[in-house]
Amino acid sequence: MSRQRRRLAAALAGAAAAVLTVGAVMAFADDEPDVDGEFVLDEPGIYSEPIPTTDLSGDPLPDVELLDAAGDTVSLASFVGKPLVINLWYSTCAPCARELRDFAEVDAEHAGHVQFVGINPQDDVDTMLAFAEARGVEYPLLLDSELEFASEVPIAAYPTTLFVSPEGRIVHQTNAIDADQLRATIDEVF
Repeated sequence: MSRQRRRLAAALAGAAAAVLTVGAVMAFADDEPDVDGEFVLDEPGIYSEPIPTTDLSGDPLPDVELLDAAGDTVSLASFVGKPLVINLWYSTCAPCARELRDFAEVDAEHAGHVQFVGINPQDDVDTMLAFAEARGVEYPLLLDSELEFASEVPIAAYPTTLFVSPEGRIVHQTNAIDADQLRATIDEVF
């Protein structure tokens, strides 16, 4: 085959791969755009078996400092003292988007008894706040843009939720979770 034909074949193969990738992205796009009007990639079977990850049960909650939405430094240790639910999420994660509404609902039901905190490793402040507000989230949101928490806690997939005892020990963890599962886990571990 001539050099020109090889180049043409390589270009056509590259174009075909690009078309397949775009088609796959569109096939997995949510029906609803996120707050910026962009579509969030969907992941089928979000409430199926958890993605294998390091079991953190029994480990102490790392005492890292993160930034809140106002840009102030907040120590995770400041939330220890009552049952704590930490949800790790970001805006382009489809399962994260779906479960945020459930977290907002269950947080409202447990106000004063269980502290909810969201940790976001990817978004800027405005995106994080708009995305969470659109889903009814009112609990504290922290940015992990320097990946300080992520470097202390090996997370294999997002979303991940950690359940932390009042003494500051991680007692349970899960990937995507719906409102009923969240309620049941809170009842079981706290």
